[in-house]
Amino acid sequence: MGTKAFAVALAALGGGLGIGILGSKAAEATGRNPGAATPILVISIILAALIEGIFILSAFAVPF
Repeated sequence: MGTKAFAVALAALGGGLGIGILGSKAAEATGRNPGAATPILVISIILAALIEGIFILSAFAVPF
């Protein structure tokens, strides 16, 4: 049971790190080109949703 919980914890950690890096790079890109803020925001929201979806799938794929 501990190993499965550890796997889900690693998936959560990976998802959190992925969204953090995504936000950092989106802010950096908006700072470099403020005119492209809207497309960057749209792409960031879509990618954040995909990252969260992958975590949710991995959390439910591990039976406890």
